[in-house]
Amino acid sequence: MKNLKILIFLVALISQSLIIAQQTPAPKQTKDFAIVGATAHIGNGTVIEKSLIIVKNGKLHTVTDVSAENLDVTGMQVIDAAGKHVYPGFIIPNSTLGLVEIDAVKASDDDAELGSWNPHIRSLIAYNSESKVVESMRPNGVLLGQITPRGGRISGTSSVVQFDAWNWEDAAVKTDNGIHLNWPSSFTRGRWWLGEDPGLKPNKNYSNQVAEIVNYVTESKAYNQGNKTITHLPFEALQGIFDGSKTLYINVDNEKGIIDAVNFSKENKVKNMVIVGGREAYKVTDLLKQNNIAVLLERVHSRPNNEDDDYDLPFKAAKLLVDDGITVALQVAAGGRMERMNSRNLPFYAGTTVAHGLTKAQALELITLNPAKILGIDTNYGSLESGKSATLFISEGDALDMRTNNITHAFIDGRAISLETHQTTLWKRYSGKYNN
Repeated sequence: MKNLKILIFLVALISQSLIIAQQTPAPKQTKDFAIVGATAHIGNGTVIEKSLIIVKNGKLHTVTDVSAENLDVTGMQVIDAAGKHVYPGFIIPNSTLGLVEIDAVKASDDDAELGSWNPHIRSLIAYNSESKVVESMRPNGVLLGQITPRGGRISGTSSVVQFDAWNWEDAAVKTDNGIHLNWPSSFTRGRWWLGEDPGLKPNKNYSNQVAEIVNYVTESKAYNQGNKTITHLPFEALQGIFDGSKTLYINVDNEKGIIDAVNFSKENKVKNMVIVGGREAYKVTDLLKQNNIAVLLERVHSRPNNEDDDYDLPFKAAKLLVDDGITVALQVAAGGRMERMNSRNLPFYAGTTVAHGLTKAQALELITLNPAKILGIDTNYGSLESGKSATLFISEGDALDMRTNNITHAFIDGRAISLETHQTTLWKRYSGKYNN
């Protein structure tokens, strides 16, 4: 009897795991295929109305007009996409996808470490490739992301992954290529729960906090230029921002902080720097352009930060920057516990920028080619060009419009991935209930 109970328990456990497990990652592409007749949104501003896309060995072999001569698709799997649209896979930068599954369950939260100075902490090894949250990105076309740690003054090191993998090793696209620094704010709000004035006021500790960053970076440079008789992992991790192998991502919003952060990077000879957040970046575009600094812009669907900001500033900020020649990509992180779940709405944030001045081609670049350039993966991802990875999807309508973005096929490195998720299962279940 006891053995029977154990058997029943094990069967139930296995059944439950099968229900909640992520879709099995797609196998490697073994047969060439062609997508015929779709409107191809290349990602670099070009649109081919009736396209022919041929994929071989996980790569884009041909991207051209369907009327092109001497192109033979004999023996290939042919996908008739007439009347549909094909896009490069969308890319979500500065994300904690795969690091937290359920906010209220502490054991599933692994997006931050103790301490303030953690440049050596690798977010990649904590990435959960079987996350149900990650899986829910794919039906909206979000196929790649930069997995980024949080917390402290220097949060750690980020990596870029694709969203259909058995484990973090398989998911990795570019490893340990970003260091994330949280710049102190030059202003602070009083903590009303401690009896402080809740109004906005200058941060009295700002100079000291900046000095701490400068001292830490100075010490790391001295260490890396010395004999290294004693191993110091945090200092060794910072070497990449000086030799160009890593990009320094500085989280900063206000005008003064952005200016100070740029000057800090110049003075310390940081090779590659990106502003993250950048609420007031539109005020210092000349400085950013002169120093070739890109911006991962704050969440589009958010409220203005200051009382005297335009009510629609978050909606039109991308256009203000793009018009001044700044390379801009959209992110979702802007605080709040719905950061990961809202990442699936990335294309619709881009769609909002169209309603506030950008063209659809410009808006598409914000979530395809521009983030690929910023993350250093544009050689293989971010646009539909011959020789690049066949990471793309087919939609029945405009992918930037939530009313028409209905994806029928999606591919990562030429592999036909599943678009089934926990959400699609529930949708089908309850659609059936009310149709009966």
